[in-house]
Amino acid sequence: MVAVPPGRVTLSDRRTQRSWPVDVAAFRMSAFPVTQALYAQVTGERPSTTHDDRLPVEGVSWWDAVRFCNALSRREGLTPAYQLSVQDDEAVEWDASADGYRLPTEAEWEHACRAGTTGPRYGPLDEVAWYRGNSDERIHPVGGKRPNVWGLYDMLGNAWDWCWDLHDAEVYGAYRVLRGGGWSDAHWSCRASVRRRSHPTFRIDDVGFRLARKPVPRE
Repeated sequence: MVAVPPGRVTLSDRRTQRSWPVDVAAFRMSAFPVTQALYAQVTGERPSTTHDDRLPVEGVSWWDAVRFCNALSRREGLTPAYQLSVQDDEAVEWDASADGYRLPTEAEWEHACRAGTTGPRYGPLDEVAWYRGNSDERIHPVGGKRPNVWGLYDMLGNAWDWCWDLHDAEVYGAYRVLRGGGWSDAHWSCRASVRRRSHPTFRIDDVGFRLARKPVPRE
C-alpha cells in the first residue's frame, strides 16, 4: 500500500459539462491492481478470461470487489469496511471508521492518479499505460509500465478500476463509477479525468479494481 497525501482534485463530467472540487484526506492505495493470484488466494476463485497470476483480476463485478475487500480484511484481522444487508442483496453501507480494505472513491482515485500533475496523464501514454495502440489486444501483467511519481502502477490502461461512488443516482440509478481505461480502449479513454459507469453486477474482461485503506495511524 502506498501512502497518498491529502489534497484537492476537481472532478468533471462530460455529459453534464459540470465540474466540482473535492478535498481528499490522506489514505493508502495499493501500488498495483488486485492480481489474479491475490484474488484466488482470498476467494478460491479465478474469474478472469486469461489466467496468469500476475495479470490483473478481471471479469469481476463491483459487488465481487466489495466482497473481496471484506474477505481480505477478515483474513488479516481488520475491521471490514462494508456492511452488507442479509435481507437486501443490493444494500451496502461503508463504515469510514473501519481499518479494513475498501474501494477508493473516484475523487481519491483521480487525486492518486494525477499525483500532483495537472495534465490528462501523469506521463507519456505509451510509457505509462497498456491501451489499444500498444496492447496487442490483450491484458498485461501488472507493473509493466512506468508508475507515477507516488509509486502507483497501471492507474491508466490495462484494466478499468471500480470505484465506490454512484455515477449519477438520479439518471443511472445503481450504476457505479469506473476509472482509468483498459487495454482495448482508445487513447482518449486513458486519461485521469475520464469517467465511465456500469451496473454493479456487470462483468467484462477489461474491468478490475484496486484497494484503498485508511492512513497508517500516527504513534
